[in-house]
Amino acid sequence: MKPAYLESIALIERLHRRFLDVVRAELDRMGVQDINNVQALILFNIGSEEYTVGELTQRGYYLGTNVTYNLKKLVEYGYVTQTRSAHDRRSVRIRLTDKGLALFKAIDAAYDRHIAALDAGKLAAKNLDDLNATMRALERFWSGLLVASGPASLLRDERAA
Repeated sequence: MKPAYLESIALIERLHRRFLDVVRAELDRMGVQDINNVQALILFNIGSEEYTVGELTQRGYYLGTNVTYNLKKLVEYGYVTQTRSAHDRRSVRIRLTDKGLALFKAIDAAYDRHIAALDAGKLAAKNLDDLNATMRALERFWSGLLVASGPASLLRDERAA
């Protein structure tokens, strides 16, 4: 079980990095050079909605990145606009500009091309459904470890062994 568990952890990380490579390749194909792949994922997760930075951070997983910095760059390049919340002046609401919406639609079209290629026989929807169910179960397991015993308790158990 341990080799399979460790391989799963490594695969999750490698797949995330590989997907970022795919997003960068799509941006290059579109001629988008002013933002990076992580910023494109943030932009895609905003979509046609409006979020606070905290809500956006909860919505997506941007491994090892500073969401605030990336949003600043998206604002700087004209993809995102920020407005102070009328109810809480400390809170900033973010949404895509017309330029951001256009890129969102282009990324969405790229995802549609990926799905069409998957549908052409490389991977069945059932495979993805099974994979997603397994990843959700692993997420619940890890969350349960944190909730039930807390990170400090996990470290104590390791030292006691």
